[in-house]
Amino acid sequence: MTHATTPPEPAITPALIAEHGLKPDEYQRILDLIGRAPTFTELGIFSAMWNEHCSYKSSRLHLRKLPTEAPWVIQGPGENAGVIDIGDGDAVVFKMESHNHPSYIEPYQGATTGVGGILRDVFTMGARPIAALNFLRYGHPDHPRTRQILAGSVAGIGGYGNSFGVPTIAGGVGFHTRYDGNCLINAMAVGLAKTDGIFYAAAAGVGLPIVYLGSKTGRDGMGGATMASAEFGEGSEEKRPTVQVGDPFAEKLLLEACLEIMEKGCVVAIQDMGAAGLTCSAVEMGAKGNLGVELDLDKVPCREAGMTAYEMMLSESQERMLMVLKPEKEAEAEAIFRKWGLDFAVVGKTTDTLRFVVKRHSKVMADLPIKELGDEAPLYDRPWIAPAPWPALDAATIPAPISNADALLKLLAT
Repeated sequence: MTHATTPPEPAITPALIAEHGLKPDEYQRILDLIGRAPTFTELGIFSAMWNEHCSYKSSRLHLRKLPTEAPWVIQGPGENAGVIDIGDGDAVVFKMESHNHPSYIEPYQGATTGVGGILRDVFTMGARPIAALNFLRYGHPDHPRTRQILAGSVAGIGGYGNSFGVPTIAGGVGFHTRYDGNCLINAMAVGLAKTDGIFYAAAAGVGLPIVYLGSKTGRDGMGGATMASAEFGEGSEEKRPTVQVGDPFAEKLLLEACLEIMEKGCVVAIQDMGAAGLTCSAVEMGAKGNLGVELDLDKVPCREAGMTAYEMMLSESQERMLMVLKPEKEAEAEAIFRKWGLDFAVVGKTTDTLRFVVKRHSKVMADLPIKELGDEAPLYDRPWIAPAPWPALDAATIPAPISNADALLKLLAT
């Protein structure tokens, strides 16, 4: 259900800009880029696309130093997941991502949605996920929050993977006081695909239908990407509404539906809705294909009435996808998604304008240069301090390991 009128948006003030995690010089960069003050919806879009979580504005300089090319690398950085050729026409697809802030605020849901997000990244590339892994770091064992975060996040990781049908096969855990203020929740997913069956996010072709797939859009996860880029202090518990809520059973249906329409040759481009939701997925699909995107939010399936353009563009409701389909395959793709009990809605089209246009109730709520939303994000070379070197160990002071039998008896006695 939608309303016929669009409520007025709040005025842009310095306080509102700060609430969106944008510094004064970054806001000035926006003004210079678009030549006017942004609308409230546009401010939210810039905030989402220019935060650390989406733009890597503080880490990109360092990430570029890593090796990314080799004869066996089919896809390196820049797509939903990495792809490695393992021979005989097979490829392994993998993705590792952190979900630290959400897991600190709401350990169970923060961890589950971290796992769900990387599983989507893997099957978005055309691979069937086969395994999950994790690497976890928590504060000191005596810290008042460590036990709660540990129990919740471990349960969330295992719970989502088990319900989805992918085993967690390996992991690592450690404790240190440097993680008292925020945990490290790294999750990884691995899948198998054929080298000639890899799918990408770059849209190709003008006037093609952009289709919304999966679960409905709600208000959960609002501002999640911006929250994930912020520093924590007192009152972090109040940020729980920014943590997404995952549904592994819906994601399992989404997996099967996506792989089926890929096999049927329906897909031109595909992007999962993760951080920054509909905003990031639509911008990335258009920008990577050197195309514009026009969205009609009245067509987006919503589970809550009266959602504004701002809310719909920044919602991080889980288990959602955005696709560009071959027009002649639209009916076939819709039938497949309906069969799996999932939403299917044509919500926009590709254009040749290189503009990102968002409409709600026939009113233009955002009209921005699509390439600059990602490419013109600020880039920072922040100061850093090298960690102190580990002290040299004296082998003579290291006690000999106990036997396996003694270790078992000691374990059973605890």
